[in-house]
Amino acid sequence: MTYIKATSVLPEELVKEIQKYIQGETIYIPKPGKTYKQWGTLSGERKRIDERNNSLKEAYRSGAPMGQLAKEYHLSIETIKKIIYTK
Repeated sequence: MTYIKATSVLPEELVKEIQKYIQGETIYIPKPGKTYKQWGTLSGERKRIDERNNSLKEAYRSGAPMGQLAKEYHLSIETIKKIIYTK
């Protein structure tokens, strides 16, 4: 995230209006909802985790015990439970 001086990108009237609410502080202005991407979608990590979780759930449904899955996937049993019981 980069910081941009408000007076260099916003009209003077808008800066004055914002100053009524906040002065000399850092303010985050989020992207519009349509341009927001979920965590990991660009890197492919979200897809990898979803595939891992689906594989884990399938193994559990096929009878693999939680302790074995925890060792195989290098996760705690509590994390295995969260994945298995999440829809």
